[in-house]
Amino acid sequence: MRLSEGVEWAVHGCTVLAALPEGRALGPADLAAFFEVPRAYLAKQLQALSKAGILNASRGPSGGYRLARRTDEITLRDIVLAVEGPGPSFRCQEIRRRGPTGQPRRCYPKPCGIARAMWAAERVYLAELGKVTLARLIAEAAYEVSPEQQAAMSRWLKRVA
Repeated sequence: MRLSEGVEWAVHGCTVLAALPEGRALGPADLAAFFEVPRAYLAKQLQALSKAGILNASRGPSGGYRLARRTDEITLRDIVLAVEGPGPSFRCQEIRRRGPTGQPRRCYPKPCGIARAMWAAERVYLAELGKVTLARLIAEAAYEVSPEQQAAMSRWLKRVA
């Protein structure tokens, strides 16, 4: 399964927003600059997260985005579905009904084994993503990210937030 780069950007963006001081927000331009990614594309991901209730958006000079829920209430599944959409990743086109041996729809009372297997795998994949919270990712990062990087992020947030 191939996810768009917007998923990665959205997850990383949420981890940065989780580090904001209470009552502060970051705009798409600041987040895009932090990760050196295109602002317009990141803004699209942030809007999707806002629409899904993962982020709150505010307007004005000190406006921007911040988390709408606690980090232990946001899962990777939530973020993936917000960015990629709620529909199934595998879209069966029923090509078995085409070509020289194709038969009318009534001859295929249920989806083929390929579609069933793909959908079953997707359910497992999404269930696993649902077990991983933003809080867990942030806790793991505390041990995986160098002290220098953590200090640099803290200094950056003090400047922009």
